[in-house]
Amino acid sequence: MTQLTIDRRRLLAGTAAFAGIAGLPGLALAQQSGPIRIGTLTPLTGSGGPYGPVMVKAVKAVVDEVNAAGGVLGRKIELISEDDQTNPEAGVRAARKMIDVDKVSAILGTWASSVTTAVAPLCWESKTFLATVSGADAITQLPHQGYLIRTQPNTTLQGKKFGEFCIAEKAKRVFFVSPQTPFVKSQFDNITAAVKAAGGETGSLVYDDKKPSYRTEVDEALRFKPDAIVFGGYTPDTAVMLKDVYRAGFSGLKVAFGYSVNQKLIESVPAEVVDKTYTISPSPAEGSKAYERLVKLIGVASPDPYTTQIYDQINLVLMAIAFAGDASGTAIKDAVRKVSQAQGGTKVDNAVDGLKAIAAKQPVDYDGASGPCDFDAIGDIIDSKFRYEQVQGGKLTLVKIA
Repeated sequence: MTQLTIDRRRLLAGTAAFAGIAGLPGLALAQQSGPIRIGTLTPLTGSGGPYGPVMVKAVKAVVDEVNAAGGVLGRKIELISEDDQTNPEAGVRAARKMIDVDKVSAILGTWASSVTTAVAPLCWESKTFLATVSGADAITQLPHQGYLIRTQPNTTLQGKKFGEFCIAEKAKRVFFVSPQTPFVKSQFDNITAAVKAAGGETGSLVYDDKKPSYRTEVDEALRFKPDAIVFGGYTPDTAVMLKDVYRAGFSGLKVAFGYSVNQKLIESVPAEVVDKTYTISPSPAEGSKAYERLVKLIGVASPDPYTTQIYDQINLVLMAIAFAGDASGTAIKDAVRKVSQAQGGTKVDNAVDGLKAIAAKQPVDYDGASGPCDFDAIGDIIDSKFRYEQVQGGKLTLVKIA
């Protein structure tokens, strides 16, 4: 018998022995007694940079609160936070690290639709649960097998709201300008459907979001003779576009996403450039118990929609783990609707109370800081209110919530 054969037999014997040990109940229990790792993948830098840090702050506050109350299934929650840089490539690198190295059960808070689209396949292939605040319709149409939910209204609903608002403001010729994004076509198609239903007309232009000036693009838009321009970009390119629209003398209706025309943009351009611009965004459930609890937890008087949504995501995921008695991504997938929309369940607005109810074998129905967290079969949020604001005197002023 050769030395190679002896070594091979020893190796096989050792492997078999290890497999037998690994199958012992004591070791299996030990493997289930470590921390439950949950990841956040948010834009701490890049175009979404104004939102990512406070989103992580909200998740950490909930994790700390739950850990102080004893954790979930007797295990502490460990938070792993990564920066996607508002960039798909960086998002994929960070997601791979959290999935392959950190072994997270769920990833929360992906913001840009391009990042979510790039990361989602990694999640469903590894059976890691993904909760996103991205709006592109195509995201929930991916073959995600239930491993994805979205707390943000999809672009079909958002585009409809933009179009209806323009019509309500007496605009009949609406022009949409946007960089190339996963939601640009859906947004424009649904703006168009709403505007044409009221007898109006629409036009559109897709631009390079890295240009220092958009005067050529603005000239093209103005040839359409619009009485309303809808801005579909992010903060940096929208700031440039607004300047060029102002220099061109446009005096009609200006409407943008709430995430792009934010206080940071308002303070970065001359007041007259952005004054009277309207913004539309999904509305948090202001006045709800969950919203008030979040405000106290993070010390932010008016949390943005993405912060309220990721707050709801972490509460839902932790309750789903407790309900399932299992911290795997598959268990979260199978249980999340059982804690978010159980018929006749005890109404809860935070994970600590929800975990107590679950421990008492009571069904729970979570209503969150972003609103009722009820999801359809493909993971879309079923309903949402929208917040309409206008820039007045250098500040965003609430017009209505509807």
